[in-house]
Amino acid sequence: MTTGWPGGFPQRRMRRLRRTETIRRMVRETWVRPDHLILPLFVRPGRGIQEPVPSMPGVFRWSVDRVVEPAREAWELGVPAVILFGLPERKDDEGSEAWREDGVVQQAVRALKEVLPELVVITDVCLCEYTSHGHCGVLEGGEVANDASLERLARAALSHARAGADWVAPSDMMDGRVGVIRRALDEAGFHEVSILAYSAKYASAFYGPFREAADSAPAFGDRRGYQMDPANAREALLEVELDGAEGADLVMVKPALPYLDVIHQVRQRTTLPVVAYQVSGEYAMLRAAGRLGWLDEVQAMRESLTAIRRAGADLIITYAALEYARAWRRELGGGEA
Repeated sequence: MTTGWPGGFPQRRMRRLRRTETIRRMVRETWVRPDHLILPLFVRPGRGIQEPVPSMPGVFRWSVDRVVEPAREAWELGVPAVILFGLPERKDDEGSEAWREDGVVQQAVRALKEVLPELVVITDVCLCEYTSHGHCGVLEGGEVANDASLERLARAALSHARAGADWVAPSDMMDGRVGVIRRALDEAGFHEVSILAYSAKYASAFYGPFREAADSAPAFGDRRGYQMDPANAREALLEVELDGAEGADLVMVKPALPYLDVIHQVRQRTTLPVVAYQVSGEYAMLRAAGRLGWLDEVQAMRESLTAIRRAGADLIITYAALEYARAWRRELGGGEA
C-alpha cells in the first residue's frame, strides 16, 4: 500500500512513537515539573486557622502560625515558591495596612523565611485587599488616582522587602509602578529583591473566586479603567516592554488559559522569564466540572497546565500546585524530564 508521498505512509508511521507510556515520555516536547509552579497562599489574622474557600475546593485562608504547613509541603514536593495574599485586620481609604511592618503578609514572610530559608517567597503588591472601597489604588474625586497610588505601592513593596520577601509582585496595573518600586527598593539597599510585574493583567470575569477568598471585590464600579481590555493583544506587548524598561525581572500574563495567544506572543517578544497565572476561575471551573463527573479533573488540570507551558510560560502560578506535585511524585517518582 502506498500514498504516493515520498517518506509518507506506510514508511512513516507516526503512531510508532505513541505506542507505550515510556516511549511517549521519551519524546514528550513539553513538561510541567513541580519546579515550574508557584503556590498562592491566602493569609489572614488569627491563630490556628485553616479556613476553606467555598468557591475553590482545596484552597484555604491560613493564619500566620499555620501558613508554614502548606509551604513546607510545597517545598518538600519540589515546588520552589509561594505567593502571598493578605487579608488585613482592618481597611481604610488608602489601604495603610498594606505597608504596616507587622501586617499579616509581613508576619507571614518572616515566618516562612525563618523555617524555609531557601523557599522563594513572593508577595502580591496591591491595595485592593486593604482599601475600604476595594480598588487597587487611592481615590481622588471618585476615580482611582494613578500617580497618588504609586508612593503607597512602593511603601508596601518596601515593607515586604524588609520582612524578607525574595520577589515583590505589583498587581495593581497603575502606570509607572514598576519603575517607582524599583527605585524605592534600590535606594533602600534592596538591590537583590526581584520584581515580578503583572504586566498583562486583563479585566477578566475569571477572578470571582479570588475576590471571595481575598475579600477584595470593589465596592463600586469595576477595574476596567486600569486592567486591560480582554480584546487586546498588541497592548499586552507594549505593557511588557514598558515594565521591562522600568526594571521588571519577570513579567506575567493573567489569566492564563483564555490568553494562551498572548502568552505565546509575549514569549516571542521578550527575553525576560514569562509567568502565567492560572487564576481562581480557571481552577474553580475544572474543580466543579470534576466534582460533577463531567471531566476527569486530574487529567484536565494536567492538560491545562501543559497548554500554558506549551504556549511559552516559564512559570505558572496555580492553586493546583500541591495536587500536581503530589501526582508527579506518585507517578514519576520526582524524576527529571
